Amino acid sequence: MKMLWDIIVVGGGPAGLTAALYALRAGKRCMIIEKGNFGGQIALTGKLQNYPAIAEISGEEYTEALMGQCFELGAEFELGEVIEVEKNSECFELKTSDGERHHSQAVILALGTKKRALGLEREDFFQGNGVSYCALCDGAFYSGEEVAVVGGGNTAVEEALMLSDICKKVYIIHRRDEYRAEEKTVSALRKRSNIEEALNFELHSLNGEENLSSVSVKNVLTGDIRDIKISGLFILVGYLASNSAFKALAPLDAQGFFDVDEGCESGTEGLFVAGDCRRKEVRQLVTAVSDGAVAATKAIKYLDSK
Repeated sequence: MKMLWDIIVVGGGPAGLTAALYALRAGKRCMIIEKGNFGGQIALTGKLQNYPAIAEISGEEYTEALMGQCFELGAEFELGEVIEVEKNSECFELKTSDGERHHSQAVILALGTKKRALGLEREDFFQGNGVSYCALCDGAFYSGEEVAVVGGGNTAVEEALMLSDICKKVYIIHRRDEYRAEEKTVSALRKRSNIEEALNFELHSLNGEENLSSVSVKNVLTGDIRDIKISGLFILVGYLASNSAFKALAPLDAQGFFDVDEGCESGTEGLFVAGDCRRKEVRQLVTAVSDGAVAATKAIKYLDSK
């Protein structure tokens, strides 16, 4: 058997890196396995301005600083996708998509999520240049401007309300004739004079050169297309979890998120869950790092009790 790690963290976003930091500071040998880019979604964020005690920092700078802390304490970083975790009488065995096998006494799953994209042409191109998936994160950059929100759930309606406090005008685009949001929230939306509803419309195209300048929307009933001039578009149509490979070790809710509370305990001894991959109401950087600290603390106590 290869090296037996104290803790392997699956996922190199803020939750995973924070978990590793806490584990390393407790003197535990720790490996972090990330399938994409370290830092996750936060590394792609141009500016962070809502993190306590840090007035402004880029997502890339934040990620580099956190990774640097872990590196100096002896963390091992590895790129790879963990596709299977098995527990035997001695340890956990983690298998990656390239056939590698790693062994650890404890595991922290910090898999993160993906914001649900629309799959439109140039959507990726405009991300960070007019397209955002978090109004709470990026709304302040569009103060005094005209923006649009896509979605019909509580998150979309609530963030449209928030944007209406700082933006000149907010369009809310929803492909159905009714919202899925709570009636009280919808009622508040309809009292705002600077919010214009575009019900029964779906996004048809994103327009602009280097930055988004307008969107074309299509009426799902008539097929008519209209252009809306905006500088910012917030796509708020939900999150995607990628937890199904681990459902034998940690229960999933109806949406595919780990059905685990703030205690971060999976129900499998020695396995913990942290960050956006678990069910929660608020998915923000500050809640991710909180989960990482909790999960690592629980993992440390588990190891020390063995």
